[in-house]
Amino acid sequence: MSEIVHRLAAGDHKVTYRARRDQARDELKDAIDRQYVHVLFTETRGGTELGFPLDKASSDLSSADWDNGHGTVHLEGDLTLDGIPVRCVADIDLSSVQGRGRLVIREESTAAS
Repeated sequence: MSEIVHRLAAGDHKVTYRARRDQARDELKDAIDRQYVHVLFTETRGGTELGFPLDKASSDLSSADWDNGHGTVHLEGDLTLDGIPVRCVADIDLSSVQGRGRLVIREESTAAS
């Protein structure tokens, strides 16, 4: 297994939404509206930025107060990292645009068509 996948799948890690500081919340909202987000795992050497299509059914934006910059968004989406299918899960606080995230290794279907 890939070292980075193994590491990011072992518990929660610090994440941030990477954007221009003065416009980070607006850029995060735009990314969510486009249904494709990037999160940066800050505790890896050089940082590990992952982009993924947002799984709207598994994500939760209900506590987000975009106008006042408060609340938390729960984001989920699938991607492949180093050839391994994973789900990225992140909870990001709107006031700081930082939070916690992790990878969940997905089981690929092995059924033949």
